[in-house]
Order: sequence, then structure tokens, then C-alpha cells
Amino acid sequence: MAKRSIVPFGPQHPVLPEPVHLDLILEDETVVGAVPSIGFIHRGLEKLVEKKDYKQYVYIAERVCGICSVGHGIGYCEAVEKVMDVEVPTRADYLRTIWMELSRLHSHLLWLGLLADAMGFESLFMDSWRIREKILDMFEKTTGSRLILSVVCVGGVLKDVDSGMLNEILRVTEELKKEMKPVIDTFLNDYTVQSRLKGLGVMTRDQAVSAGAVGPMLRGSGEPYDVRALGYAAYKDLTFEPVTAQAGDAYARCEVRLKEILQSLDLLREAIEKIPEGPISVPVKGNPSGEYFMRIEQPRGEAIYYVKGNGTKFLDRFRLRTPTTSNIPPMVDMLKGCQMADVPVLILTIDPCVSCTER
Repeated sequence: MAKRSIVPFGPQHPVLPEPVHLDLILEDETVVGAVPSIGFIHRGLEKLVEKKDYKQYVYIAERVCGICSVGHGIGYCEAVEKVMDVEVPTRADYLRTIWMELSRLHSHLLWLGLLADAMGFESLFMDSWRIREKILDMFEKTTGSRLILSVVCVGGVLKDVDSGMLNEILRVTEELKKEMKPVIDTFLNDYTVQSRLKGLGVMTRDQAVSAGAVGPMLRGSGEPYDVRALGYAAYKDLTFEPVTAQAGDAYARCEVRLKEILQSLDLLREAIEKIPEGPISVPVKGNPSGEYFMRIEQPRGEAIYYVKGNGTKFLDRFRLRTPTTSNIPPMVDMLKGCQMADVPVLILTIDPCVSCTER
């Protein structure tokens, strides 16, 4: 009979970039159960709606996470705009979408480098982060910042992007497409990568749906659910189909993210070609009264924003559910049956963001 033991894993671990803690229940080297513990880095951000008015709170929402900050700003602002019945100018919707897709590229390239590093694929790590720098340069040129952009506001955006800069982004996206194709082909066809990821952490479509998985974790199991297809911001005017894979294993989740990089480059080109002239914001008067439930597709999956206003400049409630919060329960199921040595790589295939999860 195999000996059963409990091994604490994390929150500090040489492979994991995020402070994830699990108590792994092992039989010899096989994981038969995992108990997550979250709550190491609470910052009380949701409580700050009582201290910062609804316009100031945009900057707090963006600081939930540095990697997907622009998405948090968009999700929060769109929820408040729906409560206040504010119609955002079309150009502002397009600019939000352009920055959101640049953010998706940044996030996926960051993840690819971290996964490659965890597997010892150092050249891929360096190459993906070299390409990622070009995205950060685009952020800096269009907003003045490389991570926390602070350009989204209730009623639109704070900064415009002129035609010369849009053409520069277009030129860079064409460069990136050429640079990414060999990187993606190498990753997807490399024998070592396949032997490390294929058949590992399999989740069927039914298992992923019933466990509440979102984002590439869900689409990697064959479920074509992507909130962008609902048509918020400028996505309603763009050609879009969710990227899926059918195997449901660690390799399939990576395949979805890699193909989403190419998809985001196409969306950027289409958005830049279609962006109209016009104002970038509208004046917002009064205070929010009512409540709204907003969903957007962050790089890691569906994020939910709930705001409740009481007619004053301070909201009664702001609630955020992040993709990692949804993906932890299916991750725990996915770990059962794997070897302990595979746990770090499996965790990285959900691309966890604990900063988002623990606010």
C-alpha cells in the first residue's frame, strides 16, 4: 500500500512567479488531492470605494493588477457608465480595445516566458520577453507608462493616439507577427515541450464547464466561450471567433494562448484600420445611482465587475471576480493523478494571478 503524506507547496517556490500555496496530498510521488490556501496579500482595495469617489476609484481598480490593469480600468468604467447611462464615443471604444489587445499580447508573452523558464527552455524565455518589450514600448509611446496606463476614465479615455502613432503600432504588429510565427512553431512542435505537456492535467469539456473554468483553460477543453464575442467596447465591429483546442491537456491550454497572440495582432490591425475620427470622451455629470454587472475578457479569462451606486459620489459597493478565482477549483481537480514534479508546470498552464485574486 502506498504511503500517504501531505507536502506544503508554496507560496514561495523557485519555479512559481506567483505566491500560490497548496497542501499536496501524495501517495508516493502521485498527487491524489490538493487543498489551496489563499489570503496572503489582501490589500483592501474593494473597501476603498468608501474613501475614493467613483472617478478617483478608476486608478484603484487599475492597481488590482499591473499586468491586466487596463482591463480592470475598462471593466470598472463600463460598469459605472452603464449605471449612469453614459454613451462613450466610438473612438474611445476603439482606443480602449487597442490598449486591451496590446495588454493581452503583453500578458501572454509574459506567461510564455515564465512557462518556458519553468521547463528549462531558456532561449524561448529570452525570446518571448524580448518581443514583449516592444509591446511595453507601445504602451509608453501612447500613454507615457509601461504598466499602469491610467488612460481610461468614466466617459471615455484621457489621451488620444494620432494617426502617425497608430501607423507605428500597425508597423510593429506586422513585425511581431513575423517574429512570433517561428517562436510559436518551435514551441508547438518541440519534442521536449510535447513530452512535458501532452496528456498532462487533462480536463474534458464537461469537467471544465462544471468546475467553472474560464479563459484559455476553458477553451483548451473545447468550449468556445469568450466574452469578447458579446461585443462590448469595439469588439462588436471586429471579426472575432474564439480560439479553442480539443485535447483539454496542458499542451492544449498553451496552444490556445499562443494562437490568441496571432489573433490579437489581427484584431489590432483591424481596429486601427476601422477607428473613426471624433471625440475621445464625454462630460459626466451627476453621481451613479443603481447597480450593474459587467463582464469583460481579461487575458486569463472572464472577469466580472459589480458596482452599486447610491446617488452620492461614493459607491456603496464594488465587487470584482477575477479569472484566477474561477480557475483555482478546476486546477485542484486537474492536479489529481499527476506527479509531484509536474505540479509547477500544471499551475503555470492556468496562468495564475494572485495579485488579482487577493485584493
